[in-house]
This record gives sequence, structure tokens and C-alpha cells, in this order.
Amino acid sequence: MAKQYSPASVEKSWYAWWEKSGFFQADASSSKPPFVIVLPPPNVTGALHIGHALTCAIEDTIIRWRRMSGYNALWVPGMDHAGIATQVVVEKKLKRERGLTRHDVGRENFVNEVWKWKDEYGGTILGQLRRLGASLDWSRECFTMDEKRTKAVMEAFNRLYKEGLIYRHHNPLFFKYVASSFLHAFYRDLRLVNWDCILRTAISDIEVDYTDIKERTLLKVPSYEKPVEFGVLTSFAYPLEGELGEIVVATTRVETMLGDTAIAIHPEDKRYSHLHGKFAIHPFNGRKLPIICDAILVDPTFGTGAVKITPAHDPNDFEVGKRHNLEFINIFTDDGKINSNGGADFVGMPRFKAREAVIDALQKKKLYRGAQNNEMRLGLCSRTNDVIEPMIKPQWYVSCSNIAKEALDAAMDDQNRKLEFIPKQYTAEWKRWLENIRDWCISRQLWWGHRIPAWYVTLEDDELKELGAYNDHWIVATNEEQALAEARKKYSGKKFEISQDPDVLDTWFSSGLFPLSVLGWPDDTDDLKAFYPTSVLETGHDILFFWVARMVMLGIKLGGDVPFSKVYLHPMIRDAHGRKMSKSLGNVIDPLEVINGISLEGLNKRLEGGNLDPNELATAKEGQRKDFPNGIAECGADALRFALVSYTAQSDKINLDILRVVGYRQWCNKLWNAVRFAMSKLPDDYTPPSTINPETMPFSCRWILSVLNKAISKTVLSLNSYEFSDATTSVYSWWQYQFCDIFIEAIKPYFAGDNPAFSSERKFAQDALWACLEIGLRLLHPFMPFITEELWQRLPGVKSHTKKESIMMCDYPSPIESWTNERVEYEMDLVESTVRSLRSLRAELLAKQKNE
Repeated sequence: MAKQYSPASVEKSWYAWWEKSGFFQADASSSKPPFVIVLPPPNVTGALHIGHALTCAIEDTIIRWRRMSGYNALWVPGMDHAGIATQVVVEKKLKRERGLTRHDVGRENFVNEVWKWKDEYGGTILGQLRRLGASLDWSRECFTMDEKRTKAVMEAFNRLYKEGLIYRHHNPLFFKYVASSFLHAFYRDLRLVNWDCILRTAISDIEVDYTDIKERTLLKVPSYEKPVEFGVLTSFAYPLEGELGEIVVATTRVETMLGDTAIAIHPEDKRYSHLHGKFAIHPFNGRKLPIICDAILVDPTFGTGAVKITPAHDPNDFEVGKRHNLEFINIFTDDGKINSNGGADFVGMPRFKAREAVIDALQKKKLYRGAQNNEMRLGLCSRTNDVIEPMIKPQWYVSCSNIAKEALDAAMDDQNRKLEFIPKQYTAEWKRWLENIRDWCISRQLWWGHRIPAWYVTLEDDELKELGAYNDHWIVATNEEQALAEARKKYSGKKFEISQDPDVLDTWFSSGLFPLSVLGWPDDTDDLKAFYPTSVLETGHDILFFWVARMVMLGIKLGGDVPFSKVYLHPMIRDAHGRKMSKSLGNVIDPLEVINGISLEGLNKRLEGGNLDPNELATAKEGQRKDFPNGIAECGADALRFALVSYTAQSDKINLDILRVVGYRQWCNKLWNAVRFAMSKLPDDYTPPSTINPETMPFSCRWILSVLNKAISKTVLSLNSYEFSDATTSVYSWWQYQFCDIFIEAIKPYFAGDNPAFSSERKFAQDALWACLEIGLRLLHPFMPFITEELWQRLPGVKSHTKKESIMMCDYPSPIESWTNERVEYEMDLVESTVRSLRSLRAELLAKQKNE
């Protein structure tokens, strides 16, 4: 054996052998009880980050432990197509390399470009997971847009649509053509969506982050060179018809006045009683704005008591518009510029530049009445940081009320609880969110993703030819051939054309089907019968609603049962100072840099290859210099894994200190040396005993086997309870404080020379030493797979004794009743406390002598 432990040498070859030997593969026909985990599918664009490393460390610990505990253990790898993220990456690549936009190349060619990119660059993260030792069943690797997963998505959409759980609201283009007596029915189906003007797509409610602004604040907004002002309430006057004077309103978004269609007052506000039924005149286009009474919206004590109403661009005004049958005027293009409805003076202006132009125009007309600080909440896209624009767009939705109730009952029904959250605190969040759930907008205005399996039928005699103008003209099918057949049947004898909805499905829709689709659903496969429902979902608490809730709702509805019985939610990782990891702070930690080591210069170089501006780059480099003045030492995968799992006791956040990982790297060296010592005391032809009877052994041997028994019990109990940090403490404490610090020292005299008086003790010590190493390595293996395999393979007689090729195929240790000896443990505690007291007294005496 080498004198020093080298992570790179130990970890370089074992994984390829494990994978080639088929040790990771589960058998659907096995008689063993199944234990199944689905890996949260990383984005195809992704590179390994510290959150992935935490997920991998925890899940691999669980799956290796269960595999060694006699289960038919299956850990399924997969990759998510990441609609928005991937499309953005390829669009940037096109622009950078060929100076083209996706619209220049067209949809079909653009999608082909994305597939090429995916095949060439995508999925590197799965290879990186191998470096961490993830024992995934690669024979079942899947991708959310591969053929089988696409089939599952199409089938799910069709089934949910037929049951009335997927629906599409009406196209607002239709409203101007229908009689007002019919408007109420159509308004009921209108929806405001969260529109991202950078991505040019709708996003779901839970993809919006809200920031509270206390006063006038300048914020950087994507695509704007100068910061944009928020937290300001702007007042201006509308002239009243019939020379009745003016009415003053106030708004934080003055540019939206271009789409105002009414002014609301409180019906009991006497200041405006003379204006009931009157009109204001829009100063830029002459549009008559009715003065309406609305006691629900208007607070007469706030501001002027008069509220401008923009039904197409504000959630509260939207509701007022439906209550009063107002006109809904959209004034924005998809990329956030003023459209022709906003007027010739402003058309083409980006919305926040239009804000300044509107104020200037109001001042010129002497209608501007000033501005003041105002507290507000601003919605930002969690992906782009763009300011969300409420817009009316026809979209597809999943009706969530009924399926959410089933998901809620699964976790809350005391008589028949099917779903458990660990830590338990998240049960309350689950309840709060599902009780207040809104319907899920599942359509996205992208080109990369599962195209919505809905075809619009345009009849030759239709008055309106716009896509979606008539809501009853949609046909949902699994493919175009089926849709065409359905259209011929529905519109028999009529001439028509069909065209597929250009939108794609929200990425979370396909991810929500993952526990089903990875096992072959909707086909009745052997895997589906053997492995569904899965056993546990392990993921970060930040996607409890993005992903977990949707999997549970869809799993119950389409799979007939919860997709897993336990949900373990791990903490979010912060830096050693408790700060969120951010490229601009320079505190982002790449797991591969911890595993392999990296210099400060190397860390700086990584930053320089990013897209930080010069000021951010300088700040980030300074942050790296303070936190990693000497770079990051080579730690290896085992030390990183053990450190991450040991951190899981830290509530909902982990403050990751790399020095702790370095400490476990040093501990690996101690393990290495302990086995080197043992190897020097065990001859090459050593044969382990078939059984061990501690009663005949020396005191130290009886003690170490008894405390090993206790460590096994504590570790297994902690693993069963998902208390992973406690499990690492049990294993570490036994190895460090009991085996290395005490037992090895206690038996050294037996091996000092060839004293025949110690021959019996020497043999017993060899047997206890070998048993402790072999069992202790198996106990540690799920946490540190590489070093334990390396050391286990070096033990003399291990394969003939265990009849196993690899430590990962051995049984996980279980307590041996005859080894427990409470009296010996008590006596050793007395010895330890006596030694500690003597050492303390000695230190005091030495200090006293030094001072005399």
C-alpha cells in the first residue's frame, strides 16, 4: 500500500468497474423487495454544481445502503430538456456564431439546431455524476424528450383533456366581434398571465419572485442600458367630458395609462357623486373613459380616491374589467414595446422608456400632478430577472382544484396517510399551498419542448380566420393523423384546414410525469408493475411546488397512487458566511474543483470565462481571494460526499465551509493508515474466522466489538429515520475515537516483538482487527464508496470469506447480539475518564513547574 492516501489514485478506476460489472442494475423480475429513487432530472444545459453534489451524496448513500440491505434497489437517471434554458443557450450560440435569430432560421431548422447542440454538448452533468460515485442504473437512462417520454406526455395531455382537467381559455380577438350580451360568458374564461418580455413567453405563478420596494429605487432591468425607477407613485389628471373639470388619479406604472378604459370611484364617495355615469377623455387618443363605481377595488381614503383602470395589464383592474364589462386593450408587443393601440406618439418604444415619454407628454399638456415615494411589490422572472408584465394571452391550463385536494389528502389524512414529508415542517407549507392553488398555465411560447398536441380547425365558412378565434374548433389528439380523422368526423362534409398549436408545454409538465414515464407509462411494462410507486423522493425544498406537488397530483390521477411515500427535502447550500452562492460574489463552488483541487489563479480564470461585468468581476475576485487565498486543496469525492451528508442537520440552509471538507480528506488519510497498520499485522495467508466469540477475547477486543455493535445500531436507526447527519456522526465517532484512537493503541503491545506470552492475545487481536475493518468499511461504504472499496479489496481473505466481488454487493452490517457487553463498555468508560483526569493533572503540574 502507498504510504499516503491519494484521492485521485483511489477514485480513478473503481467506478468504471462497478458500472461494467452491472452492480447498479435492478431486475424487474427479482423476488427482493423494491426500493426506488428517481434522480431529479438535471437540466440538459447544466454543469455540476454544489446542489447537485448534495443531492447525489444523499441519494447514493440511501441507494447503496438499501442495496446492501437486501433490496432490489433502483436509482433511475434522467435529464430534463429545460425548455427555456436550452432555447436561450442555442439562440445565443446562433447569434454569436452566425449573427442569426431563431426567426431567421425558422422553427424546424432551429429545433434541429437544438437537437444537435443537445447531442454534442448536453448531458455532460450525467458524466460528472459518475465522478461523485453515483450508482445510477444507466441502462434505464432517459431524457424528457426522448420517444418514450414524449409518448407519455402526449397521452397524459389527452387523458386530462378528455376528463375536462385541461382547458384553453378564449382568444381575446373574438371579443370585439360578439354582442355585449354574450360578453360575460367570455370574460369568465379570460386569464391574465405572467409575461416575460425577454423570453417572450408566459411563466407560471411560482416562477415569479417578488421583491419589496420601500421607496424610490433604481433597478437594473434586462435589455435596458440605464437603471429603471420603481417605488414612485405618479399623479396626473384626466379631463372630464362636458367641461366638468378634471379627475386626478395616481399610478406606479404611468405607461399603462395608454390602455386605460375606465376610472373607478367608490359609490359612497361624496366628492365624486356628481360624476356617476359621466366620462373622462383620454388626453392622447380621445377615448371616452366611463366613471364607474366599484366598492370592491376603491378605497376612498387612499390617494385621491379615484383609480385608473387598465384591465389588460393589472390583476386588480382585470377583475374590475370583468365586473363592469369594460374594454380590454393590450398596449404591449410580446417583447415589451408599445404597440399600435398605444398611439402613434409612443408606438415601438420599450415600456420603461415609454414611461418617461408619457410623463413628458402629460407635462406638456399640463396634466402632470407630481410624484412621491410609494411602497410596492415588484414581480420578477426567476430565470431572467425581467419585470413581469401582466398580459392577456390565450393559454392552456390544468384545472387543479380536485387533483390538488387528492394530493393534500394524501399527506393530511390521519386515517390513510400515504405521503410523509421529512422534515415535518414542510407538511404545513404543503397544506397552505395546495389549499390556495390556482390553475396551472402549461403553455409556453417557445419552440423547444413538447409541442402541444392540439390542432385548430379553420372552416372554409368561418368568419374569423385567426388561430383560436372559436374555442370549440380545437381538437386534441396524440398525433396529426388522429386529429385529422377526428376533424373529418366532427365536420363531415365541410371544407377545412387544421394547424397545430405553435406553443409548447411547460417543462414541469413532463417533469411532473417523471416517476411514471421513466418506468414505461402509459404502457403496462414490467418496470411499471415492479417499481411504481417509487419509494422516496429526495430533492431541495425550493422545488416543493414546482415539481413535487405536480408529480403527486399527476401520479395519483394517472398512475392511480402517490408516486412515492416519502419526500425528503434537503437544505439549500450557502457559503461559509451564510450568503447565497452567486457568481458576482465569487463564492460559487464547483464540486469538481473541490474533488480535484484548484489554485486561486484557476478560480479567477473560471470567473474571467463567465459573463460578469468588470465591476462584478473585481468584486468576485476579491471574494475568492478572501475565502480561498491558497485555492482549494484536492479533497476527493469521498470527503466531499461525507461532508455534505454530515451538514444535513442544519435546518433549511447549509453554510458550507470548505475547511470541513479538507478535514474529512485528512480523516481519509487516517483510515488509510489504520488499514496499513492492520495489513502489517495480518499475514498474507491470514484466514478470517467463520465466527467470533468475544467472551474468550482480551478486554480491548470485547470492548471494540461491543461499541461497533452500538455504532451499527445507531447508524441503521439514523438511516431509517432519514437523520443522515446523525448517521455520519455514528460512523465517524466509532472509526475516529474508538477504533483509531483507542483500540489500535491498545493492541499495539500484542504485536511488539514475538513474545510467546502474547501469542493467544495476538491471534484474538488479529481476528478482532480484521472483523472491525471489514465490518467498519461496510458500515462506511454508502457514505464513502471509493476508499472503502479500495481498502476492503486489500483485506486478506475478504473475498473467500464474504463470497462477494465488491463491497457494494455485501450485506450492510447488522448488530450481533452476542457482541454487546454493557459491563465492558462501562469499565472502559471508567478507564477513559481516569486517563483524562490523569492527563489533566499532569498538564496542571507541568504548567505549575514552568511558572515556578
